Amino acid sequence: MLALSACEAPTSGSTFSPAQAQQVFVVELGVVETVRPITIQPGPTGIGAITGAALGGIAAGSNIGRGTGAVAAGIGGAVLAGAAGNAVEQRITQRQALEIVVRLDSGQLMSVVQDADQQFVPGDRVRVLVGNNSVRVTR
Repeated sequence: MLALSACEAPTSGSTFSPAQAQQVFVVELGVVETVRPITIQPGPTGIGAITGAALGGIAAGSNIGRGTGAVAAGIGGAVLAGAAGNAVEQRITQRQALEIVVRLDSGQLMSVVQDADQQFVPGDRVRVLVGNNSVRVTR
């Protein structure tokens, strides 16, 4: 089985980036064998952690103690809020997707991961578009 994943944005079956416009895609026809819901979890950018750490450090350092106590509180607040900011970033950037296994008319099995903006069920006749460092399943 050949596993392909459209990892760069967009990962939708119906949304194309400007770089994908006016590009040639090879169209393969096939039938959906299985569909499995999955979650796409982009890697952390650090924005959540940095923002949380900055806000937590300022809030804790300016509101708790004086001198070294304020510094220690600021460091502790930055660490805790940075971890919380990272967790929030991961939750808000994840999105629902599908792993779609297609048996091409050639007999080859292909697994495609893309956003869940179109629904597929086993037995659906589909087109698999391959090209420009991307792959997608459409009707």
